[in-house]
Amino acid sequence: MHSVILQMAALILCGVAWRILKPGQLDADTTRKVLTSVVYYLLLPALVLKILWSAPLGMTSFMISLLAAAGVLSAIALSSLACRSCRQSKAVTGAVILAASFPNATYMGLPVLENILGETGANIAIQYDLFACTPLLLTVGILLSRHFGRDDRGGHVLTALIKVPPLWAAMAAVIFNMAEIPISAWLDQWLGMLASGVIPLMLFSLGLSLRWHTWHPGQLPALLPVLVLQLFLTPLLVWGLSLWLGLEQDVLTGVVLEAAMPSMVLGIVLCDQYKLDTGLYAAAVTLTTALSLFTLPLWFDLIA
Repeated sequence: MHSVILQMAALILCGVAWRILKPGQLDADTTRKVLTSVVYYLLLPALVLKILWSAPLGMTSFMISLLAAAGVLSAIALSSLACRSCRQSKAVTGAVILAASFPNATYMGLPVLENILGETGANIAIQYDLFACTPLLLTVGILLSRHFGRDDRGGHVLTALIKVPPLWAAMAAVIFNMAEIPISAWLDQWLGMLASGVIPLMLFSLGLSLRWHTWHPGQLPALLPVLVLQLFLTPLLVWGLSLWLGLEQDVLTGVVLEAAMPSMVLGIVLCDQYKLDTGLYAAAVTLTTALSLFTLPLWFDLIA
């Protein structure tokens, strides 16, 4: 686990270095947008299709989704109570709830779990995100953002779900899987070729997205609920529920580590769109990502 984290940290630091040095006069935000678009629209759907097409789907998949939803919804409730007791502004409250509730289940969770658990880990990470976290983000997350922010564009929340290519890939893969349609060797190899680029580009893009200049000590009171919930309480809750459900050790390890991931990078887009405190959210992503390099090995050692 420690060697995996070090390798990931080195790749994330490459993205951080790019933001500072700007090779080829390419700024970090432009570079990140191009890379994440390639991953989001091409490489990640290929990975999802490859993994879920042949993955064992059944009661375990349902329990992974249930645990992911329980973690997210519990964090929403607890962070809402924390913000209400501290009497934060609506823009800050919305950013804190998003940052405390939605883990970086794919961009960081997928590399961690695949390195530790192999294809089983990738399967857990994809199901944890696409069967629960992403649908909740694009429904409940958008409704919360509208409530605490400002919505100038309108539109139905389900419209956002239709525009997620990995979800379409997941739906197709589940249909092919349940229909027992075999995947050809050529297609499997081609999807594998595309999928091999997902993890390094995800981690590099994560480094590009970290904004150290947005952090200042005055934000710590608002960020404290995010740190406590995202890195400690939510994984503890998911661990307890996993033990109660009697999950196999590999699945238990996967879902607890997914719950312990730092804040989801995609939330920055919602903060921008709905006029929440984007600077605070970016600081939460940066701080939780940095701290998770230390807390994830602790969780792995605990549950092992």
